[in-house]
Amino acid sequence: MSISMLKRFSLSLIIFSIVFCGLYAKQPEIQIEPPFWINNLKNDTVQLMVYGPDICKYNFKLQDNRVDLIKKHNANNCNYVFLDVKILENQSEFEFVIQIDQRKEKYFYTYQIKEKRTPERINGFDQSDAIYLITPDRFSDGDSTNNNVQGYTEKANRNEGGGRHGGDLKGIKQHLDYIQNLGFTSIWLNPILENNMEKYSYHGYSCTNYYKVDPRFGSNLEYQEFVEKAHAKDLKVIMDMIVNHCGLEHWWIDDLPFENWLNTWDSYTETSHQKLTLQDPNASDYDKKVYTDGWFVPTMPDLNQRNPFLERYLIQNAIWWTDYLGLNGIRMDTYSYSDKDFMNRWVDALMKEFPGLSIVGEEWNENASVISFWMDGKKSQTENNSNLEFLMDFPLTLAMPEALNEDESWGKGLIKIYQALAKDFQYPSPENLLIFPDNHDMPRLYSLLNEDLEHLKIATAIYLTTRGIPQFYYGTEILMTSPVHRDDGKIRSDFPGGWKGDPVNAFNDEELNEDQLEFKNYLTDLLKWRKTANLVHKGQLTHFVPFDGFYVYFRHQGDDALMVIVNKNIEQTELKLNRFNEFLSSYKSGVNVIDENESYDIQESISVPPKMVTILKLEK
Repeated sequence: MSISMLKRFSLSLIIFSIVFCGLYAKQPEIQIEPPFWINNLKNDTVQLMVYGPDICKYNFKLQDNRVDLIKKHNANNCNYVFLDVKILENQSEFEFVIQIDQRKEKYFYTYQIKEKRTPERINGFDQSDAIYLITPDRFSDGDSTNNNVQGYTEKANRNEGGGRHGGDLKGIKQHLDYIQNLGFTSIWLNPILENNMEKYSYHGYSCTNYYKVDPRFGSNLEYQEFVEKAHAKDLKVIMDMIVNHCGLEHWWIDDLPFENWLNTWDSYTETSHQKLTLQDPNASDYDKKVYTDGWFVPTMPDLNQRNPFLERYLIQNAIWWTDYLGLNGIRMDTYSYSDKDFMNRWVDALMKEFPGLSIVGEEWNENASVISFWMDGKKSQTENNSNLEFLMDFPLTLAMPEALNEDESWGKGLIKIYQALAKDFQYPSPENLLIFPDNHDMPRLYSLLNEDLEHLKIATAIYLTTRGIPQFYYGTEILMTSPVHRDDGKIRSDFPGGWKGDPVNAFNDEELNEDQLEFKNYLTDLLKWRKTANLVHKGQLTHFVPFDGFYVYFRHQGDDALMVIVNKNIEQTELKLNRFNEFLSSYKSGVNVIDENESYDIQESISVPPKMVTILKLEK
């Protein structure tokens, strides 16, 4: 066995209790994943990946009548076997012994079955939620002692945009009250599983161990405790997962179980990023293959989910983390780049075990038809049979800065927002779209809006009142900026005050400048109102074609209605109301939802403040 492999063993998550019973040879060093399994699942069979030198040459027996070894599968590589184990006792937590023998040699390994932690009907996210997205390395360094860890190549360096800066789970946990007080109801963390890469590992998308939190972020137990503390504060938690690719330093890579574990080519081939090949009824098989099987970058090997053992591994991993942490939701990275049929089965398996779980897929495209293809219930010429309930609304995100930066001439300005939402006919459930000003992969909206505070407030009000589930990126509330072109290190810059010695502590209102405090209060007021705004959660959206710098829409259900007036004009403007009689004829007045002392007579016209969104609760 190579030195590099021995190092990988030393880093293994799994520690087994071992009893030496043989007299003729040293006990083989093995690794088993999942590290333990879960009782009382609908699928009562788990497939164990067993890794060790020449492990295929050994016989396996289970010394317990509460489990049954259904089948042993040998891989192409003799260092792997896969064991199908059926759990016969589904109501208790217990351990059983795996006997491994060869001739006169016998070895015994203990494996644990734990009780299911997560109730079947968990509380996923929905339209009543507002999500706060965090890049953990860049939010807060709560434990500086884990910034550099022995055996992990990349060390902390805050002077490098693409380096590790030291943010961790403890830092986020210390600021849960801050997030809660802003008015958010859910937290989405970018990935925090082990990324033991030589460099550029902070972002978490180059996983090197699917069952282990990177120790520079904390531990598995700290992740579990973080979720529990968040839940105690009525904050849901969404885990970022990646099944399309892993990191080049994953312990598999030097010793793959099957020749087709990865999607490989005669020479390095990168994905074409041509998403339409999957919907195109005229697309060639070659172009489809380049899109799904091409690698993202040379350091991210593309996983072949068509291998049934890898498929089972990835499905079990998601079930394991969902139960271990008690997750409310999962955000699946690069959703369409994985095998389409596998992704359908992956979602289906999770939803059968956790019917209340919410799963949102990332499909970055400006075309609503491309995104809607993946939504459950969508019928198209190219069959998909998707089980995915939630998707990310990139068309609205891409339209917003154009809508607010452009003048209101023909085909420009606010009409871009209207056009993005008018394509809702493409979606079976447009209310299940995740809507967002920006995220960790794109320039911050405030910068794209030329740091125009009023325009940012307009965008914010739209995101918090239109259909869908709003998500905001950390630091938006304090007007964090970035270049207007993509520069990941600066887009994901450190939250001021998250590190000891920072010149400004933005967690403290007293250290914010006037604009920062104004916007933070504005966002907080809207978020707190939105928590109980049932019309925003469940009401139908009806909007009117923008005109004269106005965009007006209603959220309505039964006899109740909200009127949202977007005024992009730079002066106080009179808005004539006759266009909206189909809604307003039943009402006499509108009360500002943020300031109930501000009421408008809505019989003929109202005078609307400039560069502002006015939200009125209509009253009879």
